[in-house]
Amino acid sequence: MDLIDAPEPGQNAPEFTVSEISGAVKRTIEGAFGRIRVRGEVGRVFKARSGHLYYDIKDDNNVLACTTWKGQAARLSVIPEEGLEVIVTGKLTAFGAQSKYNLNVDEVTVAGEGALMAMLEKRKKALAAEGLFAAERKRPLPFLPEVIGVVTSPSGAVIRDILHRLRDRFPRKVLIWPVAVQGSACAPEVTRAIRGFNALSPGGALPRPDLIIVARGGGSIEDLWGFNEESVARAAAESDIPLISAVGHETDTTLIDYVSDKRAPTPTAAAELAVPVRLELLSWTDEQGARLTHAATRAIQQRRQRMQDMARGLPRPQALVETAAQRLDLWSARLDPALTGVAQKKRVALAERCASLRPAMLHARLDDAGRRLDDRAARLQPAALQRDIDRKSRELRQVSDRLAQIARTRTARLADRLAALERMRQSLGYTETLKRGYAVVRAGEDVITTSAEAAKAATLEIQFRDGRLDVVPGAANPAAPAPAKPKATKPVKKPPEQGSLF
Repeated sequence: MDLIDAPEPGQNAPEFTVSEISGAVKRTIEGAFGRIRVRGEVGRVFKARSGHLYYDIKDDNNVLACTTWKGQAARLSVIPEEGLEVIVTGKLTAFGAQSKYNLNVDEVTVAGEGALMAMLEKRKKALAAEGLFAAERKRPLPFLPEVIGVVTSPSGAVIRDILHRLRDRFPRKVLIWPVAVQGSACAPEVTRAIRGFNALSPGGALPRPDLIIVARGGGSIEDLWGFNEESVARAAAESDIPLISAVGHETDTTLIDYVSDKRAPTPTAAAELAVPVRLELLSWTDEQGARLTHAATRAIQQRRQRMQDMARGLPRPQALVETAAQRLDLWSARLDPALTGVAQKKRVALAERCASLRPAMLHARLDDAGRRLDDRAARLQPAALQRDIDRKSRELRQVSDRLAQIARTRTARLADRLAALERMRQSLGYTETLKRGYAVVRAGEDVITTSAEAAKAATLEIQFRDGRLDVVPGAANPAAPAPAKPKATKPVKKPPEQGSLF
């Protein structure tokens, strides 16, 4: 064996380095197993920032660590999910840095249809819990879209069926976004197609579709699995453009059918849902036009008949104007005499006015007006103005004298009232009280009102009616009266105390 070095003297067991043992184990494992397929349940799944996948495949007793590198993960048709029963294919190898062995997986398939349906049901419940299947989120389809976007394979029979049905019913402009409809590339391409149509600007060089159809022909559950991926379902739910799903036959159901705004059993039925039949619309338009014409004609006939019926109830036109004609003739006959009479009255009135305008009367009026003018002119002479000024001056002096007399009278009344108030103040003040034999005792600025306060003061000032006198408390004062003797008080008899009974 080339890894075994010669034993040292006295030793029978050979010595190995750690790397030699790890390399030998790795070559042994890889040489003994090579490429293998393993069936089990997916356990822990971890996706590193680098894009590598690390997960476990387990059964009732053991766990096998699996690794899928970033480049291999992009080609997987099924992404491992915890709890999913799968069959993984790859090469068994060892990782000497941690003394572990694992399976490098490059292909993952679901172990049976039952496992696929279990995983589908799990995803369906998760999306339904988020409200992506709610009926209120679904938008109505446009009645006649101008542009229809179709997400499907450009080489299959599906797109030919859709275009043929649209051409027969109502030709519309169709934008095709080619995608893979099965395999590992299906889900990401369909997701990008739906979001790409929504990203187009309305009115741009490439028109934004008014409706999207996601279509594919029938197949097995594995073939249709790309439309069960969560990314496709979320892209369909986020679409602002109404979306029709037409994946598989009528019995096939995928996740995109639940989140789409309308599900069509077949791609051909999706085209029928997208546009109405042009010939039927033309026929319906002709029918509505005929009904409109018939209704308008009948309405005119009914109104004409009603007008004729009402006209028969009206009197003859000659009968309506006969009375007015008679009144016209009567007033016409009375018009000429009336004009003559009015003219005569106006002539008499004019003669009276002319009589009042005789020359003598005019001269009298002019003389009267002249006298009034002379009177006004005389009043405007300087002497007249001076007399008017003197008169106004006399009136002003009289008013001034009256105001002065009123002011003097009011001032005298207020002075009398003030003198009365001063007399009242003097009579109520303490100086008048001093004249009646009382005195005010002060200690400094404070007025003493009790004997205790007087005893505490060092000096006292007594104010009499005619002046003030300073007194020292306790000093001999021959004029001071002797202090009064306190009266003897009788002792109060207390009631006899009651002795204790015990």
